[in-house]
Amino acid sequence: MDFIFMLLPLALLLGFIGLMAFMWTLKSGQYDDLDGAAWRAIMDDDEELNPNSSSKPPDNNESYPQEPVENSDRRT
Repeated sequence: MDFIFMLLPLALLLGFIGLMAFMWTLKSGQYDDLDGAAWRAIMDDDEELNPNSSSKPPDNNESYPQEPVENSDRRT
């Protein structure tokens, strides 16, 4: 029973610290731009990251060789 007298103030103290941290994030403007981070994650900025890449996809002959594949495992 003695542990309740120690754990209850500890729980209240931790809850108060969490509440103060949340209030600090509100005051510092952490939640002002909720949509900005979501749109930045979706935006296509691959060209900025890799300036040597071309915007045009390669032709089929350049990217994948078109050779016939023999299927020897086929049962008849």
